[in-house]
Amino acid sequence: MKMSYRNTLLITVCLLLIFPIGPTAHAATQQHNFYNVIMQDGADPWVYKHTDGYYYFTKTTGGNVTIWKSRNLTTVDAAPTTVVETGCCNIWAPELHYIHGAWYIYYAKDDGDNVNHRMYVMENTSPDPTQGTWQYKGQITDPTNKWAIDGTVLEVGGQLYFIWSGWEGDTDVRQNLYIARMSNPWTIGSHRVEIARPTYSWETNHSPHVNEGPQVIIRNGVINLVYSASGSWTNDYCLGLITASTSSDLLNPASWTKRSQPIFRSGNGLFGPGHHSFTKSPDGTEDWMLYHTAKYDNAGWNREIRMQKFTWNADNTPNLGVPVNPNVPIALPSGEAPHIRYEGEEGVFGGTARAAASPNGSGGAKAGYIDTADSFAQYTVHVPSAGEYILLARTANGTAGGGWSHLLLSVNGGPSSQFHITNKGWENWTLSTARIHLNAGENTIRFTKGEGYGEIDFFDIKPAN
Repeated sequence: MKMSYRNTLLITVCLLLIFPIGPTAHAATQQHNFYNVIMQDGADPWVYKHTDGYYYFTKTTGGNVTIWKSRNLTTVDAAPTTVVETGCCNIWAPELHYIHGAWYIYYAKDDGDNVNHRMYVMENTSPDPTQGTWQYKGQITDPTNKWAIDGTVLEVGGQLYFIWSGWEGDTDVRQNLYIARMSNPWTIGSHRVEIARPTYSWETNHSPHVNEGPQVIIRNGVINLVYSASGSWTNDYCLGLITASTSSDLLNPASWTKRSQPIFRSGNGLFGPGHHSFTKSPDGTEDWMLYHTAKYDNAGWNREIRMQKFTWNADNTPNLGVPVNPNVPIALPSGEAPHIRYEGEEGVFGGTARAAASPNGSGGAKAGYIDTADSFAQYTVHVPSAGEYILLARTANGTAGGGWSHLLLSVNGGPSSQFHITNKGWENWTLSTARIHLNAGENTIRFTKGEGYGEIDFFDIKPAN
């Protein structure tokens, strides 16, 4: 049947209304959950929630101490950073403490030879540790001056104690946990006392034997010293527990009791969880733990940072449970504002890019096949006011060769920036973040093919402030 020009035009208009060409507005949903990766690369997380309402975060960066300052736990990866120079070399597991009106950084470093690892401390009297001047206070050590890492501070009854992982002698036979009394925040004022050494099979299944990463949390008079055990480079890395009473003599080894089984270990497809930090939700009602895991099975020291809420046992010890399934969303920390989410598969696509099925995706689909130079996934995002926003994308990279990849991210047609994605394999999702400026009302966000390959499950938008 031959159709008239008028009928043909009418049908064309109707089709355009049903299947529009070019960018369209996409359905955003308000979400009170996140998927558990908060930093796609890193180890030895430490976070301190200060009275100013900010979280101050640090981790092992190797050549300095870097401090992230964030209002929320889930957005720490995109937070502004401040670098504190420490000098050479191998800076491990820094911690940031606020003690008696001043800030202190405790960190391990050496001269390029691990045998010479020792603990050091810096002080800053500014109300904000990302401001002011960091003063080098020197090495913090007991009279033996043996190999030492992973130092932390415990305060009980107004008395400060230093707890760390160290060698008994001058060779790497095992790492024990030691405690000593402090005369001030940068000085040890007693001999060290050994309170734990690797003895159980799950602590001695790799060589050298390791007890390290001590962290302390107190509840109803019970001191819970949660520590990392086994080889940090293995899937067997886990958390153990030692307890003592706040009324006991903490320099008496008999005051400390070690549990015979780990309290947190590999599970739900996550491997080697350890070297953690404890904190509170933004409103102070929930207890949370940050920890690192291997990025994939037998990834060794290639690690990422996760977090999850924990509860308490009747005996005032922490019930950490098991690592949360990475493909099941978990509730945001109490007091954190909801995320506005855009699903990857709902984009407008160009080149080879298209929506594809995703077994582990949030809605069973993803934006994939961004494989050629002209490939892109584009989204229309609405915000109520102009300003700086944080974009948090659940991403994946399975590029052959195991290297990092990046997509090119542009906002409102502006210059592109590299949007990095660690390599964990397809469907093994991670978190990529960026700080972007959005206009009030409608904005266009475009992801274009960059170096290697990447996929997007979804992205969330949150105000930066």
